[in-house]
Amino acid sequence: MKKILNFILIVLMLGYSTSCDQNFDELNTNRVAATSIDPAFQLNNATVNSSPNSFGMLVFEMGIVQQIISPNSGVLTGANFNQDNRGSTQDNWIKYYRNVIKNTKDVIFRIKDDPTRSNLLQMTRIMQAYGFMVLTDSYGSIPYSEAGVGYSSQIFYPKYDTQESIYADIIKELEEASAALNTSGRIETADILFAGNIDKWKKFGYSLLLRAGMRLSKANPTLAQQTVAKAFAGGVILNNTDNAVIIHDANYVNPAGNTLNATEAANFYMTAPFVNFLKSTNDPRLGAIAVRYVGAKSGPEQQPARQTFDPALQIGMPMGNDNAGAIAAAANLGLASFYDFSQVDRRRVAKITAPGFIVTASQTNLLLAEARQRGWITAGTAAEYFQAGVRAHMVQMALHDAASTIPAPAIDAYITANPLVDATALQQINSQYWVSSLMNGPESFANFRRSGFPVLQANPFPGREVLFINRLTYPNSEISVNSDKVGEAIAAQGADNLETKVWWHK
Repeated sequence: MKKILNFILIVLMLGYSTSCDQNFDELNTNRVAATSIDPAFQLNNATVNSSPNSFGMLVFEMGIVQQIISPNSGVLTGANFNQDNRGSTQDNWIKYYRNVIKNTKDVIFRIKDDPTRSNLLQMTRIMQAYGFMVLTDSYGSIPYSEAGVGYSSQIFYPKYDTQESIYADIIKELEEASAALNTSGRIETADILFAGNIDKWKKFGYSLLLRAGMRLSKANPTLAQQTVAKAFAGGVILNNTDNAVIIHDANYVNPAGNTLNATEAANFYMTAPFVNFLKSTNDPRLGAIAVRYVGAKSGPEQQPARQTFDPALQIGMPMGNDNAGAIAAAANLGLASFYDFSQVDRRRVAKITAPGFIVTASQTNLLLAEARQRGWITAGTAAEYFQAGVRAHMVQMALHDAASTIPAPAIDAYITANPLVDATALQQINSQYWVSSLMNGPESFANFRRSGFPVLQANPFPGREVLFINRLTYPNSEISVNSDKVGEAIAAQGADNLETKVWWHK
């Protein structure tokens, strides 16, 4: 009897087990998981990651061009001391190579033979060219022709291309893609940058082409002039309504703004060179950008009750100070502490929802002013483009926050009082570009190296590794994983340090 009962029990267990296995695959399949994704959404992912601000930008690019600096060390070590810190120099690599290029390469691979998505293809080529431009401007030689094709071509250790060859192809890509955009084709309404507006995408593409051409003004003036002429003929961004800008919100916050409103709120300050430049010409943008918490002796004391936006009361932190040096510098100026120095206002220009400007009418007009001054274009005058560029940035301030709005009479008065002078035109134009590109660290850094303006004194910190930082260093992760190809790049380009110049930096 006992054997019979055991047999029945075994049969029941087997039956139960079999019933559990029935439709097992279906039960363990997520019926709502995406099996494919519209490539337009991938382009959007690349676009939002193209917003030109990050923690690393605060540590390096904005400090290199002496706009914002920190007296603190540790993770904040970088341009404040002209010292290497690969924990931060890798930010552009992670942001653009691993996120932007990875997505744009996949989109192009998926739709390159689909004529119904031609406009999306051209938009992706433009965004990809921008991502590569930031990368090569930051590091010099980078993976380009073999970049981002690990899945499609099984190339896991891409070679590094020279910056000269990269720029030649970026120019080709921007010229071809901008020209190929077609208003009669499918309008990609899911696009978060311009909602598929072809005219605006064309202006964006040609504005990047203008930027690329001007980048070569010293490295290859002939190609630079040819490229600038083509960009101008194509039509560039001349009004703020056409700006290429990433709109941040509570779900996708401005990375730099997030940093400046969190752990590092009391650790970054406007520099004396930047503040003094704006004060020297009574620039109304200083009041729209800066805040000073008068008498603050600590971070917690940086409260609205102490704040002043008065340009006359703004005091920038001198360059070359660590924490102890900043305390001494503040005391020498009669300040309560270094917390009493001026900051980029984290409740206006650097708030977490502040927009991220990729290309603006101000920048483009200023580049055209230089191109006209050089005789590379013949329409208009350098003075007209110069004034338009300055005006556009002053108007743009209101797009950060309504409290940063500059009244029209103040704009008019500034432009009248600060005309373009032929003898100092290039310095004036590019110094204004420096101001116009505040909070766009990669572009500020690139144009400063390219033009040589504004004229800045070397960081005087005693422990500096170099007089001026000329490039960012490669990530340690790339050196360890793709060491042979990185080694080849270093052998051709120069030492992997902060002093080596990229190709176009003459």
